[in-house]
Parts: sequence; C-alpha cells; structure tokens
Amino acid sequence: MKSLLTAILMMCIGFTAQAQYSVGDKATDFLLKGVDGKMHSLEDNVDSKGTIVVFTCNHCPFAIMYEDRLIELQKEYGPKGYNVVAINPNDPAANAEDSYELMIVRAKEKGFNFPYLFDEGQKIYPQYGATKTPHVYLLDAEHTVQYIGAIDDNARDEEAVEVRYLANAIDALIAGKEINPSYTKAIGCGIKTL
Repeated sequence: MKSLLTAILMMCIGFTAQAQYSVGDKATDFLLKGVDGKMHSLEDNVDSKGTIVVFTCNHCPFAIMYEDRLIELQKEYGPKGYNVVAINPNDPAANAEDSYELMIVRAKEKGFNFPYLFDEGQKIYPQYGATKTPHVYLLDAEHTVQYIGAIDDNARDEEAVEVRYLANAIDALIAGKEINPSYTKAIGCGIKTL
C-alpha cells in the first residue's frame, strides 16, 4: 500500500512540476494567436538575430509600467534584428481583464509596435518557466536562451533606472561579449491560473 501511495504521489509531482528554461537551453517554437487575428511563431522572424520574449498582461500594474519601455525597446532594437514578442500567459477565467478581446483594445490604446500574443490554454509559459508579468527571455538567432529576468532595476520610475538589464544583455549579444548578469529576478505580478 505504501509503495502504491508513493507511486501515485510521484505521478502527481511529475504532472505538476513546471519545466523551465535556463540560460543555454534552446526554446521550442510556439504558435499563438496575436491581437492582429493571425497566428505567430518564433519562426516568423527567420532573418532575426534574436527575439525578446516578454510574458506580460493587461491588468498587472508592473506590466503596465513597462509597456512604454517595451515599445521603446522595439524601436531601439527591432532595426538591429532583435524584436519584441509579448505573450499574455494569464487565464482570463482567473482575471477577466486579460481576455483576448481586451488584449486587442489594450494593444490599440497603447500603440504596441510588436506582436501581442495570447497563451490560450496556458501551454507556453510553463515551458519557459515564467512566473511573473513581466518576465523576459532573450533568445539568440537559434532560439537559445541568453538572458532571463527583469527588464531593468526600477519598475516604478523609469527616470531612476540605473541598470538596463535587458538592453545590456542585447548589447553584449550584438558585440559578441559575455552577458553579465545573464539572470536576474523578475519583478511583477504572479501569473494567474485557475
């Protein structure tokens, strides 16, 4: 009986354990619906030098504080071959503000210059290991994870930012230098699930 309970417990742990990427892992592709009504994947940017995958959402105050900075990152690094791709990982049943319909409204209001995708069924964020909104993963041209964590060191006040972690990581990647730090703690709201 004891071994049966242990086996059941191990199966449960196996089903609930969240896989997550580490720096150096290759990210698998995804196919997610964007606010433009089209399906998007990492392969859409075949000529890109890298992709900035950001898990974000409509309602989280931290995510909202970073919206303008994401727009600026796309303006600064998109022409250099590093495009922002934002993914909403939240279950709208847990927070109605994160529905696909309201994503369309938010993207239009803010003038997002990058794809804003919906992780319907919450299948992608666990693969990455994202836990917050926003949570950033910088991928190189081969989709290898090069940086994980925060965008910068001050969510509340852009003027007071001292370290632009993500921008520094992209600059290092462009220059062929080591990214340091390659991991920082993401600060934001927990991802909403039922």
